[in-house]
Amino acid sequence: MLERLFQLKAHDTTVRTEILAGVTTFLTMAYILFVNPSILGETGMDKGAVFVATCLAAAFGSAVMGLIANYPIALAPGMGLNAFFTYTVVLGMGHTWQVALGAVFLSACLFFLLSIFKIREWIINSIPLELRSAIAAGIGLFLALIALQNAGIVAANPATMVGLGDLGSPAALLAILGFFLIIAMEALRITGAVLISILVVTLLSILLGVSEFGGLVSLPPSLAPTFLQLDIAGALDVGLISVIFAFLFVDLFDNSGTLIAVAKKAGLMRKDGHLPKMGRALIADSTAALGGSLLGTSTTTSYIESAAGVSAGGRTGLTAIVVAVLFLFALFFAPLAGSVPAFATAPALLFVAVLMASGMAEIDWSDITIAAPVVVTALAMPLTYSIATGIAFGFITWVAAKSLAGRWRELNGMLVALAVFCVIKLALF
Repeated sequence: MLERLFQLKAHDTTVRTEILAGVTTFLTMAYILFVNPSILGETGMDKGAVFVATCLAAAFGSAVMGLIANYPIALAPGMGLNAFFTYTVVLGMGHTWQVALGAVFLSACLFFLLSIFKIREWIINSIPLELRSAIAAGIGLFLALIALQNAGIVAANPATMVGLGDLGSPAALLAILGFFLIIAMEALRITGAVLISILVVTLLSILLGVSEFGGLVSLPPSLAPTFLQLDIAGALDVGLISVIFAFLFVDLFDNSGTLIAVAKKAGLMRKDGHLPKMGRALIADSTAALGGSLLGTSTTTSYIESAAGVSAGGRTGLTAIVVAVLFLFALFFAPLAGSVPAFATAPALLFVAVLMASGMAEIDWSDITIAAPVVVTALAMPLTYSIATGIAFGFITWVAAKSLAGRWRELNGMLVALAVFCVIKLALF
């Protein structure tokens, strides 16, 4: 049955190898079980329900990817997207988390339609690669600011807006230790570095009396507080159109980049650069995002950490199925997730920020019409505390810079339309 479903022999792999790859991928991305409830919980959502929703969304998304596309790619609620959900849409713009879930649902519907009608390539190709790299880097800087705040390393300052926090506090010291642990373990290629760091910092925090231990295992908490609680009608408000598109664009870019990177590493990409079953993979991804919004979590997306499983030999969807099963087992560790303080997950956010900022190395800094929009995009996100605003500034600056420099031929209709829409959005809403 496994051979028929996943074509193991054709991909030159075995059941044992696929299971090992699945376990490896799970260990590298299991940190989301602790980080997602911590971030979404700040909106007022029940952390226990968010934990269950995270497990189920990851299990469902990974299983769908494995069965439909037969790719060794796992899914879970995305980093950056959960921060946008909490700090921009809910805490920044003042919308309820139910409305934010409605926006996630609508963006997933749009993503599904784009995948079905194969419009994805046209949209992605219309956005310059440099601008996509800037968006990823900006989200990384946004996550870094949140991480430093959660750790108490950066604090509010009435004179300068932000300033240095109390580095002598237990939270700050443990967060710094956690970040150094991640760097060291990653350099030594130790699997599950982020997860190990979170658990070590949490254990030290409990032993030092900084935080309390809530238990290790129990029956899963109730999903009722978040299940089907999305407010789709509220999300259709005109002021939320840019939010829906921000969810869509970030998910679109994130997914495309992850699919290409992991598939290339797994040898699934053809020599001409074509990725077989790309449409199926995107349909699986958008379906997972739809399911996640119904369960009660932010956008579910493909994880670049899947590359760790590929490095361990994963070549088929069986790897993703193993990840799905492990996320279901994780449902019984809700008390442990509740014991993890925010400063224990802060190093994970900062590490993800480092990975996301690496795309800036590909920028042609000698071309000012590229460098300026890239810097504006990346800086606007953390400084305005809004991913959507950063994307808007990026589109506007790119079009303005190219046009005023007399290089309007380098623009396309889609990019100009997006820039005009962003100007109207910033001016009126």
